[in-house]
Amino acid sequence: MEDGERTKISCGRFLLLLSQGVIMGIGAVLPGISGGVLCVIFGIYQPMMETLAHPKKGIKKYGYMVLPVVLGFLGGFVLLAGAIAKLASSEPAIVTSLFVGLIVGTLPQLFRDGAKQGRDKSCYIALAASTSLLLGFFMLLKYGTELHITPNAGWFFFCGALWGISMVAPGMTSSSVLMLLGLYYPMSEGIAALDMGVVIPFLLGIAITVIALARAVNALFNRYYGIAYHCIIGFVIASTVPIIPVSFRSTSELIWSIVAATAGCAAAYFISRIDGLKE
Repeated sequence: MEDGERTKISCGRFLLLLSQGVIMGIGAVLPGISGGVLCVIFGIYQPMMETLAHPKKGIKKYGYMVLPVVLGFLGGFVLLAGAIAKLASSEPAIVTSLFVGLIVGTLPQLFRDGAKQGRDKSCYIALAASTSLLLGFFMLLKYGTELHITPNAGWFFFCGALWGISMVAPGMTSSSVLMLLGLYYPMSEGIAALDMGVVIPFLLGIAITVIALARAVNALFNRYYGIAYHCIIGFVIASTVPIIPVSFRSTSELIWSIVAATAGCAAAYFISRIDGLKE
């Protein structure tokens, strides 16, 4: 490819890659439509993983893709984080119901993706074990212990670390875990306000986790794809059950929560089907 042709293609794709990065950033905020899943849908996951696992080689090969995607991701994440935080402060049950619907809507596609290389008994064992163990842990946190977390730099680093894992492992959502721990909204509000006490530890958590896990996760999926993917599905299920709203302030809030859950489920289902249509 000639230099002039490459420049023309790169400039022509810049806005497309930037917009895809924005959508991925939005997906990183919304549970169920993770940035990792959208990376797969847009055909960016393999270049991103190769770049993370082997930076020198990856940047040389895919550098023209990485910059607009990263810029768009950061923009989408910051903009939506603020909107979600404001809405959730006034209508927590409705927003949480929307989140639950988004998660449920992606499950069919996750199960299809998990079976791409076959599904045997070990996959079902992995699914059952990861679901039961993590669900037990989350329910213990919610009902069996007095857990009072005061958001600080260490916890915001933890938030970033969870987000880093969700970026490396497609389908894994971190938002529901952070909602369970009471960290999601303080983190979102801090990012929206560009509070460096939140942003810096959060970004450090993402960077360190991604760098540390990229090669290992890539190798794990290459060798044990079905088992690894079904563990992720189990994590998604287990982290969703404890955040399902069970009490409502009024009949109107109940109705709107059902509407939000249904809309979120439908939206996530149709978005996730894009990947299936591309195959």
